[in-house]
Amino acid sequence: MKKGMVVCPQPEAAEAGIEILRAGGNAADAAVACAFAQTVVDPLMCGIAGFGTAAVYMPSRQAHEYIDFHATAPARATADMWADKLEGEARDGFGFFIRDRLNDIGYQSIATPGTLRGLEAIHRDYGRLPWQEVIAPAIRWARDGYFVRPGMYSFWIDEATMGRASNRERLAFSEDGRRLYCREDGSPKTIGTPLRNPDFADTLEQIAREGADAFYLHDIADRIARDMEAHGALLGREDLAGYKVERSAPLSGTYRDRRITTNRPPGGGVMLIEMLNILEQFDLAAIGHNEPEYLRVVCEAMKHATRDKDMHVGDPAFVDVPLQRLMDKGYAREAAERIRAGEKVDITRVNPGHAVPRDTTHLSVVDGDGNCVSLTHSLAMPSGVITPGLGFLYNGCMGVFDPRPGRAGSIAPGKRRFTSSCPTIVFRGDDPEIVLGAPGGTQIAMGVLQAILNVVDFGMTMQEAVSAPRFSSTSNAIDVCNRIPRYLTRQLEAQGYEVVRNPYNYTIAWVHAIRMADGRLQGGADPGRDGVALETVVA
Repeated sequence: MKKGMVVCPQPEAAEAGIEILRAGGNAADAAVACAFAQTVVDPLMCGIAGFGTAAVYMPSRQAHEYIDFHATAPARATADMWADKLEGEARDGFGFFIRDRLNDIGYQSIATPGTLRGLEAIHRDYGRLPWQEVIAPAIRWARDGYFVRPGMYSFWIDEATMGRASNRERLAFSEDGRRLYCREDGSPKTIGTPLRNPDFADTLEQIAREGADAFYLHDIADRIARDMEAHGALLGREDLAGYKVERSAPLSGTYRDRRITTNRPPGGGVMLIEMLNILEQFDLAAIGHNEPEYLRVVCEAMKHATRDKDMHVGDPAFVDVPLQRLMDKGYAREAAERIRAGEKVDITRVNPGHAVPRDTTHLSVVDGDGNCVSLTHSLAMPSGVITPGLGFLYNGCMGVFDPRPGRAGSIAPGKRRFTSSCPTIVFRGDDPEIVLGAPGGTQIAMGVLQAILNVVDFGMTMQEAVSAPRFSSTSNAIDVCNRIPRYLTRQLEAQGYEVVRNPYNYTIAWVHAIRMADGRLQGGADPGRDGVALETVVA
């Protein structure tokens, strides 16, 4: 009996994916259907005007590749346009604060969207059901409605931090946003409130009929361009018309007896492999899961990878990324020796302010033939902009570009900004064992890392692995979730570490994964979101 599985943070979207598997679709069809549904039922996390990266493993087609649909800086962007406005940097490295918040909220924060072209490419090359059929569940959710879930609401009411716009502001920025998502007093609609988005249903129906060209070349593109021009946006008609997805072979590494395949820069896969290479030098099981020494060792590996990312990792079309060195086992051994000696990596930030990266979403799909898709997509920090009548929010991707010229993450027309997103497939022998990824801003790679360690080094099931308490270090501080006891973190503080305790029990990326073990599928849906792991029998 063949079975398929969909795991993601939104029950409605998982239902959409399962519906498509039951209708005879494969993993690519289900992933695209799930992703479209996510753009409806989690509108601040992702959207058709967002960006993303996807792993596609299709043994039935002898294919294993990444389809990257990162947002690009528009043609009107220049390297120094905000250089004199820099006020600070997020402590965890998730973006920069500039005067007047131009890169954070509103029309100038919008980069060229890639999500719709990415979903089109996945379906065109790997799907087998008609395009209209895989979009149909999302249209129904938009037309018939859904409701505000707890995970959505907790994100919507996030307050502003260190000059960054609050999510309340983003929801209420446009007239359509206030109408769709806010109450009379301008505050977000509360848990259980029904939501319908007929404008977005109409937009999706047009895309179902006409394809992605409607958005990038034709009628919808015209409406977008007029709105952008009227409000002084960087994004223009030519940016939409010229957008193309990037395709590449996976970035591959090894960890103990597993092979790790993940995405290339400007994605976060190189960080994941570098951290695994360093940690392979330690007997983590002997140290003990989440013991103070374990936290120290893993966090220093995270800091090594973060420092290298800050210095070297960007869009390879613009930056010479030293992949061979960053992924070298010898380089990792040198880092491990420094960690053993008690050295601390220093990560410098400009006037660092606190940030809580909680955006983005993810889905993992496996079908009955062993085809796998791991897809992470996002709006970054959403711009708050909704073109009247279209029903969707635009990305705010310009907020992560470095406003200082001459750096790996600096602004340039057509350049893709760094993202920690790293949809990953772990192989044991010749067969895939784990399909995983996560939302969570800069901490995505850190959550994916810990889920892999939990399975490989500590023998956890997939649900146990994504549920275990997590921590992260993408600065000189160590961030921990509230389920890591203080009697453990006090030992780190005694060694001179600053420990920042997150009030949430489940936090620091939200991993959603599928493990194939002993002929069965194990789903892992992170308890920190509203997600589910749904399994179905397929023909």
